[in-house]
Amino acid sequence: MKETYKTTNTLRIKLLPQLAWKGITANGNVYYPYLAAGIFSVFTYFVFASILQNDIRDLFPKREYAWIMLYLGKWLLSVILLFFLIYANGFLVKRRKKEFGLYHILGLEKKHIGAMMFVESFLLYVASLCGGIIFGLVLSKLLFLLLLRICGMPTDLRFVFEPKAFKETIVYFGYVYLINYGGSLRQVGKARPVELMSGSRKGEKEPKFLWLYAFLGMAALSVGYFCSITSQIDDMIFMNFFLAVFLVVIGTYLLFTSGSIAFLKWMKTRKRTYYQPENFITVSGMLYRMKKSAASLSNICIFSTMALITLICTLSLWIGMDGCMHFVCPYDMTMSYCEEKVSQSDVMQEIYSLEEKYGLTAQRVDVYDKVELSVKKIENRFEIQDGKNYAEWYAVDILTQDDYNSVQNSSVSLAEDEALIYSSGRDFAYDTIDFFGREFEVQEEIDEFFPHPKAEGNIFEARYMIVVRDEQVRDTCVRAWCETVGVEDVDRFLQSDETRRVLLLLKGADEEKSAFLEEFSVWGQSQPGFTSLQNGVDRRENDHIMYGSLLFIGVLFGLIFFMCLILIMYYKQIAEGYEDRDNFGIMQKVGMSDQEIHQTVHRQILMVFGLPLVGALLHTMAGMFMVKGLLGVLSFFDMKVFVGSIVGVSVLFAAVYGASYLITAKTYYRIVRQG
Repeated sequence: MKETYKTTNTLRIKLLPQLAWKGITANGNVYYPYLAAGIFSVFTYFVFASILQNDIRDLFPKREYAWIMLYLGKWLLSVILLFFLIYANGFLVKRRKKEFGLYHILGLEKKHIGAMMFVESFLLYVASLCGGIIFGLVLSKLLFLLLLRICGMPTDLRFVFEPKAFKETIVYFGYVYLINYGGSLRQVGKARPVELMSGSRKGEKEPKFLWLYAFLGMAALSVGYFCSITSQIDDMIFMNFFLAVFLVVIGTYLLFTSGSIAFLKWMKTRKRTYYQPENFITVSGMLYRMKKSAASLSNICIFSTMALITLICTLSLWIGMDGCMHFVCPYDMTMSYCEEKVSQSDVMQEIYSLEEKYGLTAQRVDVYDKVELSVKKIENRFEIQDGKNYAEWYAVDILTQDDYNSVQNSSVSLAEDEALIYSSGRDFAYDTIDFFGREFEVQEEIDEFFPHPKAEGNIFEARYMIVVRDEQVRDTCVRAWCETVGVEDVDRFLQSDETRRVLLLLKGADEEKSAFLEEFSVWGQSQPGFTSLQNGVDRRENDHIMYGSLLFIGVLFGLIFFMCLILIMYYKQIAEGYEDRDNFGIMQKVGMSDQEIHQTVHRQILMVFGLPLVGALLHTMAGMFMVKGLLGVLSFFDMKVFVGSIVGVSVLFAAVYGASYLITAKTYYRIVRQG
């Protein structure tokens, strides 16, 4: 007896690899897309790991900006891929439960089924690794060149694959597939054969507290929308962002799993409407489908929203990158002097000499004095800032009318109690200025002032500029500020804080300006009273690297989110197909024709897959208020580009979403016709 058992057990073990291979090939309509998703996941992770582990990164100028962005991107990518592959694996197990139950009835023990599932998982792991790494070897250099290109870095660098990248990829996905295997064992091991035989038809259970969860979902979504729409760019912006995202995700899940079912049940209570033939079938069918599909549809909605927002941000930054960089740093060079101040004539003489030497022309040369103070603004009053609310305090530059006229090439004339005011953010919009008790009548609010471009959404870089009649009036303002702050030696403060600014903007490309600016900076630093220097070309280069890294990550993440969306949609179509194939016979028995059945089911499927798209578009529109503020942190304020990106991406995404639905629907109709 023991010998017979051992022989039978040995035969079973030998059959397991064959059963595993047959299980994958026989269920190709669910395994092949999962394998393709695994290959793409390995490919994207391997690309990030290869770039980050490559020693060539040490040769990059200003490399820290790109590398911080890429490390953050890889960390976020690893989290997204883990949860997505766990979700996809759960669908595979659900589709195979009936088959596993049949194996168990035919004599295979659960330990043998577990061993067979291990072989399947191992085969998928190896195939995904091989496919993803091969694609990575082929395309990593191309994507590396793309990263260099959009970051504005030299493209003649040699890319070498590092063993660390291979090891990191193998280990990470080893953990992922091991976690998936553990989840599969748990689902199959805890279930009885009868449960396995009916497991593929088992949908999500209806929540016990349906109306409560529906109300909580609506409340969470409303609060999330409110947080996004009313968000301000202050020290709580990132906390508000994560809170809004969390609430919208929770609200979406609750509304799809509970709110939609509650609404359809409410429709059933309206007798006159519900007992119309078309409405009866549609509402009943939708109620059944939503119970089965709610969790999947909420995932489609969330991934659609993520893809939309990522693509909108990426396109906006791509188009507006140059504007962002020049907004932060409009001049090629800025030098500051205190106490002893370089003269304008000496500056111009040096620039004329360098123009002849390098063949470049100065587009702007501005030399003026200013006093910069930190203040808190409440309505039209400027007071001392206490640091409690970032949005209420500003930098204020005080200029004389002579310096203003010189910079702006104008002829403003002010009385002692008059002033001009300029805001680089929101308009000041008051007729009078109260500057620490000193009142001025606003002769004019200036529309533009070149060193500080204007943008209504500019909060982090926002400043005010006040133009007064002469140095005497300016000094009285500074004395009033000093008395409030508690500065003891006011005369010494006035002497040290009055700054002469020398600002230079050259014509031509940034690459042509380096030698000119290098020599001019050496001369400027040798002049009496020099205190600081900012090279605008270097600053814009740093910003270009940072923006380029964000764009690179945005493109890859947009593709990843879209891949997740397509795979979930495809699996949902398969689930709908198998359900409707079994239900078609029942619908025919109650007297419906084939045409009526197809029209009804087609209408229901369109509604099921249309809801996530509508939800994603609504989420995106609400999220754009906060996204606009977050882009403002990157000095992006071009609303024409922003609105155009929203419209263009939304229309294109809806078209691609519809096309993806039609393509995946072919699988649905093929399954249905098999019935």
